[in-house]
Amino acid sequence: MIDQDQQWLINSLNATLDTNQQARSFAEASLNQASLQPGFGSALSKIAANRDLPLGSRQISFCTAVLLKQFIKKHWQEDEDGFEHPVVSNEEKAIIRGLLLLSLDDPHRKICTAISMAVASVAHHDWPDEWPDLLSFLMKLINDQSNTNAVNGALRCLALLSADMDDKLVPRIIPVLFPCLHAIVSSPQIYEKSLRTKSLSIVYSCTSMLGVMSGVYKTETSALMLPLVKSWMTEFSSILKNPVQSDDPDDWCIRMEALKCLSQFVQNFPSLAESQFMEVLVPLWQTFVSSLAVYERSSIEGLEDAYEGRYDSDGSETSLESFVIQLFEFLLTIVGSKKFVKAFGNSVQDLVYYSIAFMQMTEQQVHAWSLDANQYVSDEDENTYSCRVSGSLLLEEIVISCGIEGVNAILNAAKQRLDESQQERGKGSGVWWRMREATLFALSSMSEQLLEVEVSGPSEVNLGNLLELTLTEDMAAGVHEFPFLYARMFSTVAKFSSVINHGVIDHFLYAAIQAIGMDVPAPVKVGACRALSQLLPDTNRGIPPPHILALFSSLTELLKQASDETMHLVLETLQAAVKAGHEAALSIEPVISPIILNMWASHVSDPFISMDALDVLEAIKNAPGCVHPLVSRVLPYVGPILDKPQQQADGLVAGSLDLLTMLLKNAPIDVVKAVYEVCFDPVVRIVLQSDDHGEMQNATQCLAALVSGGKQQLLTWSGDSGFTMRCLLDVASRLLDPDLDSSGSLFVGNYILQLILHLSSQMAQHIRDLVAALVRRMQSCQIAGLRSSLLLIFARLVHMSSPHVEQFINLLITIPAESHANSLHYVMSEWTKQQGEIQGAYQIKVTTTALALLLSTRHVEFGTINVQGHLIKSSSGITTRSKAKVDPDKWTLMPLPAKILAILADVLLEIQEQVLEDDDQDSDWEEVEAGDAEIEQDLLYSADTASYSRPSNGYLDALAKAFNEDEDDGYDDDLLSAADPLNEINLANYLTNFFREFSQGDRPLFDHLCQSLTQAQKKAVQMVLSL
Repeated sequence: MIDQDQQWLINSLNATLDTNQQARSFAEASLNQASLQPGFGSALSKIAANRDLPLGSRQISFCTAVLLKQFIKKHWQEDEDGFEHPVVSNEEKAIIRGLLLLSLDDPHRKICTAISMAVASVAHHDWPDEWPDLLSFLMKLINDQSNTNAVNGALRCLALLSADMDDKLVPRIIPVLFPCLHAIVSSPQIYEKSLRTKSLSIVYSCTSMLGVMSGVYKTETSALMLPLVKSWMTEFSSILKNPVQSDDPDDWCIRMEALKCLSQFVQNFPSLAESQFMEVLVPLWQTFVSSLAVYERSSIEGLEDAYEGRYDSDGSETSLESFVIQLFEFLLTIVGSKKFVKAFGNSVQDLVYYSIAFMQMTEQQVHAWSLDANQYVSDEDENTYSCRVSGSLLLEEIVISCGIEGVNAILNAAKQRLDESQQERGKGSGVWWRMREATLFALSSMSEQLLEVEVSGPSEVNLGNLLELTLTEDMAAGVHEFPFLYARMFSTVAKFSSVINHGVIDHFLYAAIQAIGMDVPAPVKVGACRALSQLLPDTNRGIPPPHILALFSSLTELLKQASDETMHLVLETLQAAVKAGHEAALSIEPVISPIILNMWASHVSDPFISMDALDVLEAIKNAPGCVHPLVSRVLPYVGPILDKPQQQADGLVAGSLDLLTMLLKNAPIDVVKAVYEVCFDPVVRIVLQSDDHGEMQNATQCLAALVSGGKQQLLTWSGDSGFTMRCLLDVASRLLDPDLDSSGSLFVGNYILQLILHLSSQMAQHIRDLVAALVRRMQSCQIAGLRSSLLLIFARLVHMSSPHVEQFINLLITIPAESHANSLHYVMSEWTKQQGEIQGAYQIKVTTTALALLLSTRHVEFGTINVQGHLIKSSSGITTRSKAKVDPDKWTLMPLPAKILAILADVLLEIQEQVLEDDDQDSDWEEVEAGDAEIEQDLLYSADTASYSRPSNGYLDALAKAFNEDEDDGYDDDLLSAADPLNEINLANYLTNFFREFSQGDRPLFDHLCQSLTQAQKKAVQMVLSL
């Protein structure tokens, strides 16, 4: 029977589906009001559970279950995010829980899913403490073979619960749950594939959590899985052993889940899975090989349904592509494991051979990329989720794991595929080019690894000869008939230019130049652009001016037709052409510069396109004779924009400042002066008056570039050096205002560094005020990068005070700092905490050597300062978010001198590790662990000990080289380091000399401080002391 309240709810829910907006709104408001009354949740549960409703009203049951889930989220638990009063009473909670459990076997799958989600929402709050019988009830449903609806509901519920279980629940339920799940998976005669697949998804979630736990509880998790592994591996074999069939997404899905579970077994319990793995290998290979035939018919040839874009009732993708990608992911896991890759034995070449076939373009890709060059560029550049990308990742892992044997396997398999495709071509096949293109794609994706091997020694197949033969054979192929093959040939030549004959390279270089201007399919032009953008910078042969001029003309025309993705490629190619053009650049500047400037202006709010346009303009600026005409073209345009910033379109002011900064970089002094005369006053006003953080950041960078380029002369250009200096100081004052948002101040460190480097005499009288402002800004700072840049200023001031560093320390002591004894205490506590986060070779050099200078003073105040030491490791297992809130990280305290010495030792250690970076990672860990067991008593006589082999004479050079290579990451701003002699410091030499002098100057203090070092730090220090 339906009571009056339930009928009202049904009517209201029906009204929410009414086509009349007014009726819908009234119903929604009524339900919202009713949700605040006691009994609303239980009334919803009764409707959802009532199977006697007429068919039309049963459709409402689904909406009711969804609404119930939302009700639970809002009103169940007071301390949860999104909670709204009133809270559900304990009595009503008990009614809802009971009704939900009784509804889990609903025969309507959509209603069952919604009920399961509601159960999971309640369980998130109440299970196991307030709902201890939930698991036993679900297990009862799972074991009821006579009621598959009950099994379905329980599995759906467990699938949702398993994704949210923690490290306490999973070990408790696995011994009870896994045998039940195994019984379902191993009974295809009783249970349909969807239920068996759902069971496997629960196994996957639980073993994933065990994998997380195994890092802390390795013995316990292994013991838990030991009795289960064999039976599950047998079941996985059974699922994989039969050939893959077409048009069977349910079969693809269960194989996918089996592969995901296998990955967890192999990754998290390799020792347990290893003994059973051979049982899986043959079925796995059967799945791999048989799926290729299905994939070729369905996806590559498009003759059968590949179920692209299809999803099951839980929202999981059921396409053939997603299954094959999962297959590749598991193979990637196997190949990446030293334990399991051996199982392939001599079959690695076969693995590559079949993988290349999976990398063929699908019919859908051919269609989409033919119609939309943007999509082609985007998918290629961004490594879009696809079989092609998965295949290339597997090949890369094969080389990493198998070394030269892997390279030979790839080259032999590629040669086999190329030979076969040529034979297919001879037979008149219309799709011979697909395998050809896929093979070249596979080789190109491995270009770096293959070229490294080519340099180090000969391989079984000569890579250069193989490519030259292939490219020569395909030169005559019709560009219109096989556009994607031509595109791939262009990019292949660019990737492998170092091993291909110059004649072949020249042919494709000029063919690419011609293709840009011809009426050819868009993919060919894309390939030509890719080739030119890589070949032009590397070519040492002068390209005749007519060809360069024709290329410029073609590229500018192409630019007018380009859309977002292709525009990036065309601009990149244009930049390469300008750099290669040399003498021709000056003659084409009047043509190209206006086009690029207009493009930059129209796309200034797009960071990617505007950055590409700036790169082209910078290439023009750097071409002989082009900087002055370019600047004279830019300034009349930019000046009015900066004069009236409030009247400009979004992004135009910030972009104009970026443009000016680029022009100022390495510019001659007359160009710097020209920019100053037009833009100095407006740029200063922007910093002082703007509230736009992007504008403030770019204006700060622009002023830093002006100071760096103008130096002392800049003060004379206005005729009033005092006024100019006051303007520069006003800018610093605004940017260091502690109340200013940190984002607006982001580049103040760079700006102040230019002031103290280039206007040092003028800044000297302001040092005390500057230090006080820096401290206040640091204390209110919310951005780690800004804090690091301010610490760099302190480090540079330490260097500038040398050899009287004590005086700078004394200055810091006299300046107050909120919540600290003085500025020295605050700055050193922050500095020692942040030093490990500082990035960039220049920044690390300056800050590290400044710390060494500070420690060398042995200042008495240092003894009164304790700073953050080591993290105290928790022994309570995995740190979850809830645990972190209750018990945040704890750190030891250590004396400042000991901390500084530890930081310096860490830098040494990092440089030494870079020298040894080619060593096997596992061996490195073993060495570290072994070293930890042999901790030295102290370093008292470290210079005389012979416990470690004496480094070679070239050791320091190797250290310096390793450091510079490691930090050559493009992070440094040229303005920071270009004019600073500190950038020439050889950090390895500097630290070696420091440790020698410090240990010899005060041996008792040195030995005392070394007691706080870790064994690894001690070893690093001992290494340099023994030089």
